[in-house]
Amino acid sequence: MDHSAHATQLSSVAAMALSGFALAAVVPGVMWPLRRASLWERVSLPPGVALPLLVLLHGWAMLAGLMRPMPTAVTMVSELLLLPAAVAFWAPVVVRTRHRLSDPGACLYLFLAVPLLDLPVLGVIAAGHSVEGLAMIVGMLPLGIAAAAVTWSWISREERQAADALPLALRGGDPHGR
Repeated sequence: MDHSAHATQLSSVAAMALSGFALAAVVPGVMWPLRRASLWERVSLPPGVALPLLVLLHGWAMLAGLMRPMPTAVTMVSELLLLPAAVAFWAPVVVRTRHRLSDPGACLYLFLAVPLLDLPVLGVIAAGHSVEGLAMIVGMLPLGIAAAAVTWSWISREERQAADALPLALRGGDPHGR
């Protein structure tokens, strides 16, 4: 029994999952501790440029090999180009620059990115590579989780600020300290 085809499929499934996970979790995870570095001001892009750039590069990386067999070097370069595009994508959400998004803007940005980045993966699935496509979708789940976390953080902060703005008497406290 020849296991080479099975091993090739497993490696392509792992590669797709790893690629999605790197884009959705590793890049922002590495950026977070460095979010206050002055470097970001020089390399950040406006969100209106960063999101389409990532979507287009991600689409190219996912779909180009389906249309025409690509040399391994081209595939590797495509994957490597996704990393700086992912950094540019995450910068308006994670780091403090002139391109930093407001809380509502970050929510919209991340929730918009999830389906846009899944569209090329649907092409992979439609081309008959359903396991690889599903691995990519699962690998990119942290992006949706980040969108939900940003939304929850924003809502919680708004509620705290609203409660703090209420007079003490309306909050149930005794204004005379009794």
